[in-house]
Amino acid sequence: MLALALTGCTEPAAEGGRLRTVLGGEDSDGFRRATAPASIEFPRDHGAHPDFRSEWWYFTAALRDDQGRDFGAQFTLFRQGLLPHSGRGPWRTAQVFMGHVAVTDVEAGIHHQAERLVRGHPRLAGVSHVPNVPAAPAPPSTASFAAWIEGWRLASVSTAFLPMTLQAEDSEIALNLRLEQTKPIVLQGDAGFSAKGPANASYYYSVPRLAVSGTVRVAGGRHQVTGRGWLDREWSTSVLASEYAGWDWFALHLDDGRDFMLYQLRRRDGGQDAYNAATAIDPGGDATRLDPAKVRLASTQAWRGWPVRWELTIADERFFITAALSDQVMETFVRYWEGLVWVEDEHGHRLGSGYMELTGY
Repeated sequence: MLALALTGCTEPAAEGGRLRTVLGGEDSDGFRRATAPASIEFPRDHGAHPDFRSEWWYFTAALRDDQGRDFGAQFTLFRQGLLPHSGRGPWRTAQVFMGHVAVTDVEAGIHHQAERLVRGHPRLAGVSHVPNVPAAPAPPSTASFAAWIEGWRLASVSTAFLPMTLQAEDSEIALNLRLEQTKPIVLQGDAGFSAKGPANASYYYSVPRLAVSGTVRVAGGRHQVTGRGWLDREWSTSVLASEYAGWDWFALHLDDGRDFMLYQLRRRDGGQDAYNAATAIDPGGDATRLDPAKVRLASTQAWRGWPVRWELTIADERFFITAALSDQVMETFVRYWEGLVWVEDEHGHRLGSGYMELTGY
């Protein structure tokens, strides 16, 4: 759901305006739009969709080392089409890519982040689900999928989409992780068609509850970690209308084996939006779309204007979502809140973990 993160302004009003310019606006001629359910096919749709304007590959994980130290990890690759068609030759590209990497060190109380922004030349950044482009670093000849921006790389380890490895390093942080699938792919919304208003939509699928292992380097220390991850894929041409200020999105893993994806669109008039959505995934991997009327989110605590504690009610169950660290703001070209959260009961007992994204504040 990171489309809203492509704004990058500090004031909510300006943020919404710039967001509509980048993602919606009126000038989308030549780009395809998500207007109805379509057949999502794999491995084809793991790859890029340059006929749509915006797209992202998004991974987060809640991790712990053998000493019980908690970390959050994020990697996102954004693709943005400036024009619907590129010129001839790799440098005459109409595509730009932006990469974000972040590590939350809960014990140290620090959220580290890094960003890269480049043109869509295959030696700088790109996505391939067939190993036919000369990339640097190049996808291995057997990989069915690779997404990269300069030295950061998310790629299949063999001819199957999963398992994958993530390798991303900056001066303060580094991730070297392996992602193993434990549940089936979930097509969000109506068979992958995710409406974001009466005239805007995206195609959206998730790979929930990845088994993650590997190393995290932060503040000079290297930690062997394991944990649970989430992989999201989404592409669209316009997903935000002028009546929306932003949205709040959650991917949650409960210790009882259930997973939840939910988001609410925040209307400028303060009303409840009919296009809010939620999906429950049982321990066996079966996904159920929830009735938005039976899902209620209420912010109960804020930090510098960002809601960092929520009360979540799903039917007759009540949960509390608390940021593991209040300051997990991505102060990049894009400004948004993205970070590790705990899921607790009313007595403060931890029930699970996940990631939260906040935009438009």
